[in-house]
Amino acid sequence: MAAVPSEAVPAGPAASSGEGHGAQPQLACCCGSAGCSLCCGCCPKIRQSRSTRFMYALYFILVAVLCCVMMSHTVANEMRRHIPFFEDICKGIRAGDKCEKLVGYSAVYRVCFGMACFFFLFCLLTLNISNSKSCRAHIHNGFWFFKLLLLGAMCSGAFFIPDQETFLNAWRYVGAVGAFIFIFIQLLLIVEFAHKWNKNWNAGTASNKLWYASLALVTLIMYSVAAGGLILMAVFYTQKDGCMENKILLGLNGGLCLFISMVAISPCVQKRQPHSGLLQSGLISCYVTYLTFSALTSKPVEVVLDERGKNVTICVPDFGQDLYRDENLVTGLGTGLLIACILYSCLTSTTRSSSDALQGRYAAPELEVARCCFCFGSDGKDTEEQGGVKEGPRVIYDEKKGTVYSYSFFHLVFLLASLYVMMTVTSWFNYESANIESFFSGSWSIFWVKMASCWMCVLLYLWTLVAPLCCPARQFSV
Repeated sequence: MAAVPSEAVPAGPAASSGEGHGAQPQLACCCGSAGCSLCCGCCPKIRQSRSTRFMYALYFILVAVLCCVMMSHTVANEMRRHIPFFEDICKGIRAGDKCEKLVGYSAVYRVCFGMACFFFLFCLLTLNISNSKSCRAHIHNGFWFFKLLLLGAMCSGAFFIPDQETFLNAWRYVGAVGAFIFIFIQLLLIVEFAHKWNKNWNAGTASNKLWYASLALVTLIMYSVAAGGLILMAVFYTQKDGCMENKILLGLNGGLCLFISMVAISPCVQKRQPHSGLLQSGLISCYVTYLTFSALTSKPVEVVLDERGKNVTICVPDFGQDLYRDENLVTGLGTGLLIACILYSCLTSTTRSSSDALQGRYAAPELEVARCCFCFGSDGKDTEEQGGVKEGPRVIYDEKKGTVYSYSFFHLVFLLASLYVMMTVTSWFNYESANIESFFSGSWSIFWVKMASCWMCVLLYLWTLVAPLCCPARQFSV
């Protein structure tokens, strides 16, 4: 259900009842500048800033799912079998004899090009918006029906770009650069989050010594998880004979975790950065362990012949063989998890605190208020309209005094996420043989991208530790 501002809702029962009045907010949401709520009156009220991000995220999910469908041989075969006059329809829309132009990596490249252009357009449109009452802000927060038409037109129009071969070759490199920038932003925010966590909880130790116990307990848990994860991977992903590559990578990543922990508590680092400690290095170690596990699960399986001449997979858990029997189930769950992780990264990267951290702006240490859930700060303060209207609008207009997040940065992150989806779904540089069914069985491109992300995360964190030593005249905030 849509909403209009509370000031525009007339008093009396006619304001909240009647079919005619119920249609007006919906039109205001889809075809006007009003914000949208979550479709029904029984849902809790939602802030305008969150409803807007939810709607853009919904568009992103629709296109990402479409990309996964285009990369699925199973879906293509089912459509060919069950849609009447399938080949005639394909010829009629000039998509090839069997609609081969609408499937595969080239189709995904075109659709993601349209989505990237959509977010790039709104990134330019929303530059330097600080007041949510401006005309451009109204365009950002409303007109959802027209935006959906625009997104569909851009994705469809990409199929009519002339000289497709040149376009695909050039767009592939643009997509790779954008996807790596997206990964870099996520890694940078992980490192910033580690420092912010330690700074916030250390601020509470001045008034309550229990924060020391909390710091010690969480640090112990994170190091236990990291060490336990590496040990389990050594047990299940290595064997006594062979698997030398897995052994080297596990030893290398484990050594890096130990190295950054020693650097974090070294006297020279402690002298310049008294807040540096094991909490940050423990969190980074956990993330390195996760990326290592994700990389090993993305590695193509190795098959050798045993003494009986039978094919046997090595360097993977024995119970992993049964996980891939139901290909459709694995593909569906894996695709859903992939989209959910990308969407979570997008939404957490576009908060005001995240954009400020990327630009080097931090709150003063004396203004820090220690909280257990400090990372879930609200986008804006609840205002009096939250309880002022019991019926009618389901949107809390929390941006009346100003925007609570950067509109242009929000669209920039979704632009980069579009490129990341494009490269990930098409298996990065193994695009010609890629399909969504084999995506979760392993790819060397995905394996090395994840391992490179792991090492880049370590280097970023290490730089935040040694940068004050390398540049003593410069002031660092972390």
